[in-house]
Amino acid sequence: MTLASPGAEGRPAAFRLAVPRERTTAVVFASPHSGRAYSRAFLERTALDALAIRSSEDAFVDELFSCAPRHGAPLLAAEAPRAFVDVNRAPDELDPALIEGVRRSGHNPRVSSGLGVVPRVVAGGRAIYRGRLSLADTRERIEGFWEPYHGALRRLMAESRDVFGEAVLIDCHSMPHEAVDGARAGRPDVVLGDRFGAAAAPGLVERVEAAFQRAGLRVARNAPFAGAYVAQAYGRPAHGSHAIQIEIDRALYMDEVRIERRPDFAQFAALIEGVVADICAVGRERAVPLAAE
Repeated sequence: MTLASPGAEGRPAAFRLAVPRERTTAVVFASPHSGRAYSRAFLERTALDALAIRSSEDAFVDELFSCAPRHGAPLLAAEAPRAFVDVNRAPDELDPALIEGVRRSGHNPRVSSGLGVVPRVVAGGRAIYRGRLSLADTRERIEGFWEPYHGALRRLMAESRDVFGEAVLIDCHSMPHEAVDGARAGRPDVVLGDRFGAAAAPGLVERVEAAFQRAGLRVARNAPFAGAYVAQAYGRPAHGSHAIQIEIDRALYMDEVRIERRPDFAQFAALIEGVVADICAVGRERAVPLAAE
């Protein structure tokens, strides 16, 4: 069953939530950057064409992980595109170079590079807007899209902890093929980010890594992606809350230039379903001792 957050008139929903008939695992899947609800009003304000504005989008990642409910886990997917509002940033990561009335306070490399909660640029550093945005516009995006998405994610994580004794968030992303050029140990197909051990228990990360390796995929950890706001905010292993960011090489399943699925997309999605099934099984196994106490 798929649910959507209510949106104001003329505004898309903040998220879609696909839920299983019964939650059987502590695992929660989320796709924060696959949203593609580009409103006409937004497109009229951007300096980019309809293809370039999508270059920061984790296109089709929600489809790759859409099998999660079949294996007893929910899948939360943002509807708003990353270029409009980035739910993998803190709500106070406001860019003074883009947003009127915001003062510069300290150095934040993400904000400085134009990748705050309301991004200034897309991939390749291309400017999204011709001018600046008002603070009121920015707050409307955060209240209308960021807050509902995280409200839903917090509820899902709390439900997992209540039922299974812990919660395991798999934060699903894709990475440009060029992002892993020149990798020392060979080009990885998947990068797992646990903030260098701070966001998830080591044994859990090992099990997730093994699931991808069994599927024949090369896995690296924390380089070049260690996890951003979501991993930092939800990864609290000492409190039974684990977060692992997954980055999948886009070249494995899509044409990055045209932003189209590869002809063998279905085969790759089937491979990922095997990984999802393995990860969900880990979430069930870890919950058994807790359920028995």
